[in-house]
Amino acid sequence: MKESLLRRAVALHYDEMKDKAPKVVAKGSGLTAEKIIEEAKKAGVPIQEDPTLVELMRHLELDDHIPEALYEIVAEIFSFIYTLDEKMKMRE
Repeated sequence: MKESLLRRAVALHYDEMKDKAPKVVAKGSGLTAEKIIEEAKKAGVPIQEDPTLVELMRHLELDDHIPEALYEIVAEIFSFIYTLDEKMKMRE
């Protein structure tokens, strides 16, 4: 399979009490990416599909914090997810 056709995934975690920025907790391509996505769905973790952002982060290593250049876009995504979570809680 061509490299450009492989599905890629990067999973981030952020604990505002411990972390200075979100960090990479899983990453992979092909079957590994599919497994990351599958496990996230099972756990109810929201999935944001953004190939450009994944491409920018795929060179980071596990436990690396995202670079400052990505803070704003990742903050927007986390904010959106937080808002969705709050709306879902209100419906329950």
